[in-house]
Amino acid sequence: MIQTVDERTPMKGLGRIAAHGASWPWWVHVSLIYVAARLVSACIFMAAALQQGVNPWFPPAPDYWNFITIWDGRWYAEAANNGYPSTLPLNSSGNVAENSWAFYALFPYLARALGALTGLATLPALTVIAMVAGLGAAFVVYKLFREFAGRNTALWAVVFFSTFPVSPILQVPYAESLNTLLLAASLLLVVRRKYLVAIPVVLLMCLSRPTGVPFAAMAGLLLVHHLWKRFGRRATGALPEFGTLPRAAHVPTPRELASLGALVVVSASGALAWPAIAWAVTGDPLAYTKTETVWRGDDLVLFKPWFDTGQMLFGPVLGVLAPFVFVAAFALLMMSKPVRALGTELRLWCTCYMGYLVVFLQPQTSTFRMLLPLFPLALSAAWLSRSKAYRGTVVVMFILLQIVWIVWLWAWAQLPGGGDYPP
Repeated sequence: MIQTVDERTPMKGLGRIAAHGASWPWWVHVSLIYVAARLVSACIFMAAALQQGVNPWFPPAPDYWNFITIWDGRWYAEAANNGYPSTLPLNSSGNVAENSWAFYALFPYLARALGALTGLATLPALTVIAMVAGLGAAFVVYKLFREFAGRNTALWAVVFFSTFPVSPILQVPYAESLNTLLLAASLLLVVRRKYLVAIPVVLLMCLSRPTGVPFAAMAGLLLVHHLWKRFGRRATGALPEFGTLPRAAHVPTPRELASLGALVVVSASGALAWPAIAWAVTGDPLAYTKTETVWRGDDLVLFKPWFDTGQMLFGPVLGVLAPFVFVAAFALLMMSKPVRALGTELRLWCTCYMGYLVVFLQPQTSTFRMLLPLFPLALSAAWLSRSKAYRGTVVVMFILLQIVWIVWLWAWAQLPGGGDYPP
């Protein structure tokens, strides 16, 4: 007798594999997603490194591990190895020169501690912390998304987070991965109304990157919102139109209001902690601000850089209107149905963070990297359509934009006037 092979057998086998995979714990799925995304980014980094020419750090065509340590990674290493200057350095013109006060201390000091424990050199220690913190951030981001969405949608949102065009920053010795971990944990605790538990996490977040000001603003506005719900008009109980796990209306208790008030005070104090430390060490009350503005070349003037950049890009008339158009477009995004489904806390965070950028930031190529804290919008993007074609297209476009970001901004190529655009 001749045995025949059922052509459907391989498909049945794949189906069994898929069914078995679906039963794996959530952290296995998130790990596989995140590690796969980082391997893709690593391949892009390695390809770009082969094309890297003469640069300020090492010979052309460096290996992967050297290539990912350039730019601010060297500043974090400086802070870890030598600490922070007690006197602000000056350049030949008598102005404050670039120095490590622009780089918050939690990340480099963790690397110093890891190096002391393991014997690792500073840059490898920074890289290890960044990679571990990035994976931890993916775990916490998933748990945050599960507060609002089902398992499949939350996993797709983690895919978007892990493949976002600037997501390669999560695997290099920058503080973004550590800050994202602490920010996501802070937001998760706030969403769960564990305000007192959030306090130490928020304080650590405030010492990792300058996200304390918008977080304090978010917490303050959330307190006002809850006070209105408690003592003003009662919540209507309307539920979001998107998501599989809508959150029921909740009227805060007096204890929750007091706890949230404490979080507001502590987060506001934490937001000022690093500038205050710089003042205490250097004796200059504007030490941090002076250092931050060195890279932009101008003094800090609120809002003005957006209009300057608008006029540079779009001319004297349209350039003045450009910031208003941008703010209006973002406001419409915040009022869209998929974003409204994120709930009050995450919508307030996205609004306050973008407001912080508009008030203080000088738009430049680094702005793309600074959009990473808007990661809750990944869940809104996953809600926009359940079509596999749509979601797959988003991932492909994100990976293509990673190539653009790494080749254009991470790889160093001297501009005609000197220097290069920073990532």
